[in-house]
Amino acid sequence: MKTAQRISNWFYYLLLLPVTLGIGVWQGWAWWSWAQAPPTSDRSGKLEADTAIQIQIPPGTGAQQIGQDLQAAGIIRSADAWRLWTYWLKWQDREGGYKAGTYKLSPTQPLSAIAEKIWTGEVMQLSFTIPEGWSLPQMATYFESLGYFTAQEFLTAASQIPKDQYPWLPSNLPHLEGYLFPDTYQLPSDRVSPQQVIQQMLKRFEQVALPVYQQGKGQTQLNLNQWVTLASLVEKEAVIPEERPLIAGVFAARLQRGMKLESDPTVEYGLGIRQTADQPLTYAQVKMPSPYNTYLNPGLPPTPIASPGLASFKAALAPQKTDYLFFVARYDGTHLFSKTLAAHEAAKDAIRQQREAQQKQTQ
Repeated sequence: MKTAQRISNWFYYLLLLPVTLGIGVWQGWAWWSWAQAPPTSDRSGKLEADTAIQIQIPPGTGAQQIGQDLQAAGIIRSADAWRLWTYWLKWQDREGGYKAGTYKLSPTQPLSAIAEKIWTGEVMQLSFTIPEGWSLPQMATYFESLGYFTAQEFLTAASQIPKDQYPWLPSNLPHLEGYLFPDTYQLPSDRVSPQQVIQQMLKRFEQVALPVYQQGKGQTQLNLNQWVTLASLVEKEAVIPEERPLIAGVFAARLQRGMKLESDPTVEYGLGIRQTADQPLTYAQVKMPSPYNTYLNPGLPPTPIASPGLASFKAALAPQKTDYLFFVARYDGTHLFSKTLAAHEAAKDAIRQQREAQQKQTQ
């Protein structure tokens, strides 16, 4: 009888064990499914950008602390689940580890995706755009407005010429005006400094603009700095793309004849001002001495006055052959071109009268 009872008890325990294990496994899996799931549901797939949070992970931060910080920020549900997933990642990649940096993380992503970003060092990228024709002071003000660094920090860095890294840069440059290529750039958020920004822009110049000159310098007598300087004048004068080669042609023709270039943007650059249709340059300003004033000084300015785009670089390398020696802006982006000074003066008078008539109509 006792033997039968023992067998019955053992049979009971044998049945109970898998049931208990099954319940434990089910509960464990249910907890893990909950713990690794995104804290915020995003069935539409449109919330990730809106709910993203910027998280800074300092160097030397341990995996446990990262998990606690992410849980506190609402990015993950469980620091314990983070610790378990870290063991799994370590088992797969013994030499790996979480990387310090600034990350853009969203609670709509699962724990595994968050961990993958930090494990591989997919830090947040910052984007900035420099338009064609901007000068160093304009760039400096822009970067300061973005909060990257102060305007003065950028200008100071732009006055340091890294010829050791970029030996093609002309000698005796006072600053990098004209050599910081205008484009859209991305930078890791943890490596934003004036030096990093400048390095990227010089690299882009080296990749995009420099080959244009190297391949076509046989067709011009301009050295590299003269070419960039002429391109910067074309960039500042031209608004309509199709006029760039012709404007470059006028400048080239004047240089060949020994005529002063008489370009308004050079006066503006030298004085640090910007004229408008309602406030054009005054006679006194045009006569104010400056190394950049091409009304007073022959030839090209000593340095570029802005960052030219690729089209202006190409126009400066192959100017359109023309008999025109003058042009004047119509204030709609186009220009009137003239072959003689008399025709040029007549064109200026006509544009001035048209401007005055328009102003009277709006009063």
